[in-house]
Amino acid sequence: AHANGYSLIRKILQRAKPDFEVDLLEPTRIYVKPVLALLDQVPLKGLAHITGGGLTGNVPRMLPEGARAVMRKSAWPRPKLFEWLQREGGVAEDEMHRVFNCGIGLVIALDASHCKRAADLLRAAGETVFEIGAVEAGPAGEPQALVL
Repeated sequence: AHANGYSLIRKILQRAKPDFEVDLLEPTRIYVKPVLALLDQVPLKGLAHITGGGLTGNVPRMLPEGARAVMRKSAWPRPKLFEWLQREGGVAEDEMHRVFNCGIGLVIALDASHCKRAADLLRAAGETVFEIGAVEAGPAGEPQALVL
């Protein structure tokens, strides 16, 4: 296990010794303006900014007890950088989703009847939107997130 994405990336870079320049220090994307505009138009049930802890670490924080988010990895294109990191580092798929955002910066939970309107509003604001999964009843106890 690795503490965070940057420690895992450093380990992979040391091992792979790529013959190209790698620029991984992009600032964290802040979604305040588009989300505030969205809140004026659509009732949201939860938000998860996907930072350290990846998809499976951050998404459960917005879920109630006994719920789970089931996300389909085929629902969005994974950036090539993550493919390279996984291949060069021999990183298991579940660890990729536990450590990295794999191309998803923010997850918004809302009633299915509001998905199209929310997606239209976010796209009009210049955001890229993917419907990546659903929240369903899960086992009793801590909420969880699965990427299938």
